[in-house]
Amino acid sequence: MSAPAAARRVLSGMRPTGRLHLGNYHGALRNWVELQYQYECFFFVADWHMLTTGYDDTSRLQEQIRDVLIDWLAAGLNPGVATLFIQSQVPEHAELHLLLSMITPLGWLERVPSFKDQQEQLKEKDLATYGFLGYPLLQSADILIYRAAYVPVGEDQVAHVELTRETARRFNHLYGREPDFEEKAERAVKSLGGRNTTAYRQLRRKFQETGDTQSLERARALVQSNNRITVADRERLLGFLEGTGVTILPEPQVLLTTTPKVPGLDGRKMSKSYGNTIGLREEPDSVVKKLRAMQTDPARVRRTDPGDPEKCPVWDLHKIYSDEATRAWVNEGCRTAGIGCLDCKQKVIDKVVEEVTGMRRRAQEFEENPELVRGIVAEGADKAREAARQTLDEVRRAMHLRAD
Repeated sequence: MSAPAAARRVLSGMRPTGRLHLGNYHGALRNWVELQYQYECFFFVADWHMLTTGYDDTSRLQEQIRDVLIDWLAAGLNPGVATLFIQSQVPEHAELHLLLSMITPLGWLERVPSFKDQQEQLKEKDLATYGFLGYPLLQSADILIYRAAYVPVGEDQVAHVELTRETARRFNHLYGREPDFEEKAERAVKSLGGRNTTAYRQLRRKFQETGDTQSLERARALVQSNNRITVADRERLLGFLEGTGVTILPEPQVLLTTTPKVPGLDGRKMSKSYGNTIGLREEPDSVVKKLRAMQTDPARVRRTDPGDPEKCPVWDLHKIYSDEATRAWVNEGCRTAGIGCLDCKQKVIDKVVEEVTGMRRRAQEFEENPELVRGIVAEGADKAREAARQTLDEVRRAMHLRAD
């Protein structure tokens, strides 16, 4: 039987497309840096996911993986706190993906919004492949193999987590009921001992009769804190509380993250595919040159023309980098033509140069010592595999793929 989901475990991954840019940092990585001190975090480089669209050229994959890892470390991910690893070094992901593929209806994969979106955006690639169709289920396996309680995502990725929840629900429905479950659960109740047995029965009855969630939480806590019972009985008791069976794969919750709008140099979303990015470890002189030439409000043709910050992508950078006083100065100066566009940009330039300079300094240690990076991910893979093996053992047992 399964151990309960890690109540404070977070799982997220990132495809290794090479060195990261400010959009990657403010869109996800900065949030990870904060989450690692609030939750038990597992962060992985999704190299198998890279193959779903980039299978035709893998010549730079190892370099790209290394670049992403160095960016993570330079940005503040702490391997002493979070578990950092490479997806393909934990083969349990692939086995769970295979097993889940046996029970996942084809229609579930075809309706994932990004399936048709990416086919449209990447018309030049042949994406009529088994791997591309199944990549949302591989994402589900990535999450479920660690029994993650939370997955940090933006609103555009909620559908992927919902597929994971549906997959876990279907798996538990198919395999979470064991023969003689009620009889075994009743024996487990008695093994709680004395007052705990009485309290469990009372709390369970109150929850099932009135839906009192406080009683449910108290009963769960009573079960979790009891050291006299086996792991198998603990799972039976947790399932018995809600009138279900054993939860082999807990359903993860979405941890919605606020993602600031990070404009590229041309005003569109910052993206490598648009060639409008500023790298996390870019040369400061290059950053200055790029930002000085960045697009602004087209209405400001001359220095004396008033502008509208809401129509200027530099304003979105001020929302990220500038304090309230600076934003007020920009807003007033732009609308009255009291400041020029270069005056406005300089405040952002100073902050971005300071940020990338810090990234470059912290990255230097890892760039000069590749063994240090390899050691970090090897240790992370060992820790990840230990957690993943526990889940896979339970999955195999539930599917009768191993003898008890």
